[in-house]
Amino acid sequence: MISHLAGRVAAIAPEGAVIEVGGVGLLVQCTPGTLATLRPGEPARVATSLVVREDALTLFGFATDDERDVFVLLQTASGVGPRLALAMLAVFTPDALRRAVLSEDVAALTRVPGIGRKGAQRIVLELAGRLGAPGSGSPGDGAAVAAARPGSPAPWREQVRTGLVNLGWQARDADQAIAAVETDLADAAAADGGADAAAAAQSPDAAAMLRAALRKLSRT
Repeated sequence: MISHLAGRVAAIAPEGAVIEVGGVGLLVQCTPGTLATLRPGEPARVATSLVVREDALTLFGFATDDERDVFVLLQTASGVGPRLALAMLAVFTPDALRRAVLSEDVAALTRVPGIGRKGAQRIVLELAGRLGAPGSGSPGDGAAVAAARPGSPAPWREQVRTGLVNLGWQARDADQAIAAVETDLADAAAADGGADAAAAAQSPDAAAMLRAALRKLSRT
């Protein structure tokens, strides 16, 4: 098993990133949240899981060891393959998934494109007690993520839009959800006031914004 990659980010595409290790560019499929931590030309370290199929070897990358471990565990549930497991981690953090499974929150799990009510019930049944309690995961000391420049604003809008489209939403719906999230963000900054709130509104966390946009879409 390839446990992690450490190298220079050669390129970022909607479906993943190319990380150059020893002169070889390795394509790593990632969630939008993980992609948000990477910067072309900068060093990065991502936890990885190699999925072997008859016709392909696919490497999946994650910001933390915990995300990688949850990704592997999710695939032990019937009907959950690597693509669906990745989609689940695009919508939920590992601890949010743990809470959904522990509380048998079927409605929450159906927010993931490709998971219906029966599929969510099966996931809850088969993974109950296996994902652990919230906070029980090991984030790993820097299995994550990239050495992004402090204070550099992430291009979160395009990353969130790409993530939503990759998860099966229409571009028009993605744009409407992003606009709604931006409005909420601006309103929260105005209500909170202060320079810190304004700065947070200018460069929010892309993974958090993706989850907020998905919540907007799940209500429509």
